[in-house]
Amino acid sequence: MFFVALALVAVLWEVYKALGPERGGELFGSTVIPKTNDRVMPHTWEMLAEFFDPEVRDTPLVWEAVLGYAWFTFRLALVGLLLGTFIGVGLAVLMARFRIVERGLLPYVVASQTVPLIALAPQIATIAGNWGLPKWTWVSSLGAFLAFFPITVATLKGMKAAPPAALELMDSYAAGWWTTLIKLRFPTAVPSIVPGMKLAATASVIGVIVAEISTGLSGGIGKAALTYSQKATSEPAQVYTAVIGASVLGLALFGLVAGLEAVAMRHRPKEQLA
Repeated sequence: MFFVALALVAVLWEVYKALGPERGGELFGSTVIPKTNDRVMPHTWEMLAEFFDPEVRDTPLVWEAVLGYAWFTFRLALVGLLLGTFIGVGLAVLMARFRIVERGLLPYVVASQTVPLIALAPQIATIAGNWGLPKWTWVSSLGAFLAFFPITVATLKGMKAAPPAALELMDSYAAGWWTTLIKLRFPTAVPSIVPGMKLAATASVIGVIVAEISTGLSGGIGKAALTYSQKATSEPAQVYTAVIGASVLGLALFGLVAGLEAVAMRHRPKEQLA
């Protein structure tokens, strides 16, 4: 179904390019209808063909360059995801342990996601530079900044979903809070944590790409997209190769989390429908 959906997107793209206005259009006085000229919307086969052209004269092919850029960004996004998972789970445990911490901290956790990342990136870069940290650390930290939120919320919700009867049973065994956390609350929270990590995986990629573009860090897919966009007039299809590379990167990190889900959930009993 994934490939069917992908083919459908390509068909819709070509249909709109064939029927849509070449110069775009206005709606209620604002230009919101996309243009369909070749500089804005190249054909899908032109984008695919661009992957097999040299990036620049006498250089490797575009697909090889994009693969290298994506691998660079993938590593930074993976670090951001791991860091975001550590922070998110830690905050969730803290809020689950102390009700007053949840009431005081959760609003700030939610509000943190309203901060414009493109404005935050230079500030973090300046702070990291003053501390002498390498560039990749603060780029990954911006990925973690977007990743920790869905993990925090999902983990907190999952730990609160422990059955009351099971909690009473743990109390009857005189189990401490940490024992209950490890033996009951965390296993109960796994089905909630995994979807949160899937959202966090794609958010981490977005955070790293935005950080690369905002700060000019070279070597990643964000910088490649910025460089390719400067050739949008002469080689518009090349811009979309970076976009496709970023999309595949997000899917790869999402797939990694899905693989971990398969491992973590393989021994869990399945729910029986009445």
